[in-house]
Order: sequence, then C-alpha cells, then structure tokens
Amino acid sequence: MNYKKEFIEFMVKSGVLTFGDFITKSGRNTPYFINTGNYRTGEQIGKLGRFYAECIEENIIRGNISSDVTALFGPAYKGIPLAVSTAISMSSKYGRDVNYCFNRKEAKDHGEGGTMVGYKLKNNDKVLIIEDVITAGTAVRETLPLLKAAADVKVEGLVISVDRMEKGQGPRTAIQEIQEEFGIRTFSIVTVKDIIDALFDIEIEGKIFINKATREKMLQYMEMYCI
Repeated sequence: MNYKKEFIEFMVKSGVLTFGDFITKSGRNTPYFINTGNYRTGEQIGKLGRFYAECIEENIIRGNISSDVTALFGPAYKGIPLAVSTAISMSSKYGRDVNYCFNRKEAKDHGEGGTMVGYKLKNNDKVLIIEDVITAGTAVRETLPLLKAAADVKVEGLVISVDRMEKGQGPRTAIQEIQEEFGIRTFSIVTVKDIIDALFDIEIEGKIFINKATREKMLQYMEMYCI
C-alpha cells in the first residue's frame, strides 16, 4: 500500500473525510467534506505529520521543493498542529530540522507582542505554507500578507492534504490561480480523483464509503466545479 492510499483510508477511519451534503467555505454544495479539525489524538496527529513529511520529501527528491527550506508556516487555527506535526516528522524521519511558526488571530499587545508565534521569519527565508485543503484559494490570499509583513520571505510552496481540483475565482483551478498570481506551487498528498479511485466499491471497516450513487454525485460535482 503506497502512502497516498494509506492516507485516504486514514482520513476515512479518523472521521475526517466524510460523504453526504455539505457547503464549502466558498459556498458550494459538495457531496464530500474534509475536516482536519476532527483529528483529535496524539496517534492521529503523529500519522498526519508523517504523511505531510512524506509528500514534502517526495517533492524535494523530485526537485520541486528546495532542500534548504527554512520554516513551515501554519495558518491559524487548523494549520498550527499541521505545521508542528510535520516539522516533528521531517526531523525524526528525514533528519531535516526545520523551523515552524504560526499566526495569532489577534495581535498580542503585551510581552513580545505581534501576531506571529514560533520562529522569527527573516528576509530571504524559504517558507512552506502547511494547510489542510484548498477550494477557492481564500485562505492563501489571507496568509500571504501576514508572511510579507513579517519579513521579505520566499514562499517555496503550499502543501495541502487534498487537492479538490476546483475552479477558483475564474475558469482555472484555485491552484493554477495561486501559481499564476503569486508564483507559488501547490503540492498535495492526494487529489479528489485519487480518493474516488481508492475508495470506489471498497469496504473499509465493514462499510463502503463510495458506492455507485456517491461516485456519480462526486463526478457530477467535479464536472460542474473542477478542472
């Protein structure tokens, strides 16, 4: 079992990947939903960090991500445990001791002050943004000004768990828009197509999560919103 298929089954077993009728942050009605807020145990967050680290390491080997990344940035709030657990796994499994940092939702007006916690970003640092999913790219557009306000950093890329492959604010996918607008590449552990291929008519813990009807709903959704 490769790590992508293992990750998809892990999301299902953790109650993070669910199927039904949902509304995304961008207001679209979707037949599946990914909520990383449902990870709740030490074992789960440890495994999750390992999957992110594997994705990053795979792309470092392929030359897509620089091997000397300075820091992982986790946007508040869901990105915080993602960045921390990924940094731990990168150090323990691959010997890459990278820094991590994240933002506060509200600036601190006492002590050291500011909106950033953890590693203090410096000019020319290479940063990877660690997020859960990307639909319309809203979260990324909110994150970039925070990083640029901290220092003149280079955003090496955006790493997410699932690429929903959806259109952003125009005819291109959100990922394509972010690359064209900001020059930032996105790297996902899996795509929605990977999810359909891995789970269709497959039983996990006595249940089939993507049957013919669910698969048809997902394909219809992709035809409407995805590229």
